[in-house]
Amino acid sequence: MNRITQKLQEDKKILSIYFSAGFPNLNDTVQIIQDLEKNGVDLIEIGLPFSDPLADGPTIQASSTQALHNGMTTQILFNQLQNIRESVKIPLIIMGYFNPMLQYGVEAFCKKCAEIGIDGLIIPDLPVDVYADEYKAIFEKYGLINVFLITPQTSDERIRFIDSVSNGFIYMVSSASVTGSQSGFGNVQEDYFERISDMNLKNPQIVGFGISNKETFNQATKYAKGAIIGSAFIKHLSESGSGKIKEFVGEIR
Repeated sequence: MNRITQKLQEDKKILSIYFSAGFPNLNDTVQIIQDLEKNGVDLIEIGLPFSDPLADGPTIQASSTQALHNGMTTQILFNQLQNIRESVKIPLIIMGYFNPMLQYGVEAFCKKCAEIGIDGLIIPDLPVDVYADEYKAIFEKYGLINVFLITPQTSDERIRFIDSVSNGFIYMVSSASVTGSQSGFGNVQEDYFERISDMNLKNPQIVGFGISNKETFNQATKYAKGAIIGSAFIKHLSESGSGKIKEFVGEIR
């Protein structure tokens, strides 16, 4: 069974952390992953830096740019993660844009992910229809879960289609803005969380965008299985380096 599926079956709210591979320093990736697991994080999204990250807010964009300046590439990330399963047991997801995967070769990329123990992918700019028609069989061949995003503007029909082709969780974007641009959730978002919860989808939902502290984590997980923290963690890495992960996670849970 895929590690994501196993984790989702646990009777707990999932804390997922996103960071850009190769940030703050090129070779920090593995240590950050190990420290996050050691301090109780349930799932990690490893950002594959890209030069044109359309869905990302300024904080994640800056970290992605820095990682690229540091020399991060798809192949270097795979090299860094080659032995990750010797020390890390929790689910690992690579989140990135489709262009680098296309350049690497979609099947070759998926095969490499499977070899090193990656459990799933999040590709914000890969339309679900294209995935279902052209790539679903490849992902399934290598045991990879593909995670799709929904927003408050996504129609119920589209959400149900995404649910039908998904086999892990649905990434529930809290608002239509880019990442990292909120400080809390209002009635509109609460209503949206509740509406999706009431749809009784077969895949659990994990909320992303705008989660930065214990309060927003608890708000987001009232109706959902878990929440993802990205920009707030990257700010923490920028200000405190990679040595104070315990303090960051401790303030969320």
